[in-house]
Amino acid sequence: MADIRTSLSDALRAALVAAGVDLPAGFSVGLERPARREHGDWASNAALAVAKRAERNPRELAGELAAWLEENQPEHVSEVSVAGPGFINFKLAPSWLHGVVADAVTAGVNGYGRQNLGQGRTVIVEFVSANPTGPVHAGHGRGAAYGDAVARLLEWCGFDVQREFYINDRGTQMELYAASLAAVREGQPVPEDGYNGQYIVDWAADMPADADPRQWGRERALADQREALGTMAVEFDTWFSEQVLVDSGTIKDTLAALDAAGATYESDGALWLRSSDHGDDKDRVLIKSDGEYTYLLPDITYHRDKLERAGSQGLLVNVWGADHHGYVARMKAAMAALGCNPAGLEVVVTQLVRLERDGEEVRLSKRTGDLIELRDVIDEVGADAARFTYLLQSMDTAPTFDLARAAAQVMENPVFYVQMAHARVCSIAARARADGVVRQSADQVDLGVLVHERELEIMRQLSTLGEVIAAAASERAPHRVTTWLRDFAAAVHSFYHDCYVVGTGIPPELTQARLALIDAARVGLAVGLGTLGVSAPEAM
Repeated sequence: MADIRTSLSDALRAALVAAGVDLPAGFSVGLERPARREHGDWASNAALAVAKRAERNPRELAGELAAWLEENQPEHVSEVSVAGPGFINFKLAPSWLHGVVADAVTAGVNGYGRQNLGQGRTVIVEFVSANPTGPVHAGHGRGAAYGDAVARLLEWCGFDVQREFYINDRGTQMELYAASLAAVREGQPVPEDGYNGQYIVDWAADMPADADPRQWGRERALADQREALGTMAVEFDTWFSEQVLVDSGTIKDTLAALDAAGATYESDGALWLRSSDHGDDKDRVLIKSDGEYTYLLPDITYHRDKLERAGSQGLLVNVWGADHHGYVARMKAAMAALGCNPAGLEVVVTQLVRLERDGEEVRLSKRTGDLIELRDVIDEVGADAARFTYLLQSMDTAPTFDLARAAAQVMENPVFYVQMAHARVCSIAARARADGVVRQSADQVDLGVLVHERELEIMRQLSTLGEVIAAAASERAPHRVTTWLRDFAAAVHSFYHDCYVVGTGIPPELTQARLALIDAARVGLAVGLGTLGVSAPEAM
């Protein structure tokens, strides 16, 4: 990919010089893939970008550049044309795609599509962060799948990633949870606004008579959450306790820093943050008139701690639920008040998932006991299907999770469709081994025989994987990878139906080339699935 971009870029730069265009310092030739295939494989706006400076008509300049490029064709270019107000379109010969196969086979599942966008920059990705007051429910699953996929994509792109779970283990909800456990253990009614549900009954029955309900309940909930998240291959490097943070005394350091910055004031017996000075719609209370901390103050201290751990060039990515949307501005304002760059904190707010079974909505509420646990979803549809389904759409949408569809072993199920493509290419390779085909090394195979449209489509799409991964990481958008996987799987299935690899009538050189092609396809599928935390089975 880098080679073809460099080749086209160098050729365009040479054409501009030949046309007498004085290129500005630092000029970069723009290249992109046209939205429509008939417009070619690559397009450039180079003529449009320099026309005003050169005092030239952009389309006429593009025509002159295209004529020069036709006379001095770069490697792999079969046709150059002009479109619209001055775009230059390139159609390439199949030969440019054959290098994609060789690259994928050589790099393998541990290297193909890797980027170095991060250059070792530290990123702390905080996600899930559910209160330790009960099991992780199905609604948390989307944030879990998303946060872990973002972490995987960032790692694939050269970032040093730390996964973090913030334990909200202080405050009113913890007290109500502990009181609910104690009441049920003693055979008493659950207090008003307390926690109900079968898990409270079950856990209370396991709680020793001499145990502190708050401490025991905290540990019981965290153990359950770790186990449930682990079944979906979601693990954390750090579990950070809010209570430990408060007990450590570091909140006083944060208050001192805010005071030194002139970012706080007292009013009505409370301590306030001047958050409206930094983009928030109003000031916020840090310490209430009764001396109690609001939720905001420990959170500010926590984020200050994270920024210190991440370093001056570090980045924080928070994945929060839809009910935290209004919290973003005040946290960024607090970071600005502390003299930190608010751009160093990114917050992704996930929308709620509508869970359905048999066409009926399944409602989620930890407090009332109407609880669908994440482990229940995984037991029903499988960890792979759960992750893939949660990641099908952008986080700013509110999707429907159809349990029956996600569990179905049919091609209409997106994750089954993609995994089946991987299993099929593995089955072809197994068939070749069973037939005694001796594989040639990638550098010995004549890939020039790969000219069938089904073959070319696999190679075209495979060539885009690195770009898709880079965009998905930069935009924090794993759904771009799920979309690519579904399209790529379609190309693989079409090849499977239309192109025989081994058997009577297939020339040995074509068998070797197609075996290399399916090996490259296997790599692409495994890499894409791996960045989402989904397995790539060899048989289904």
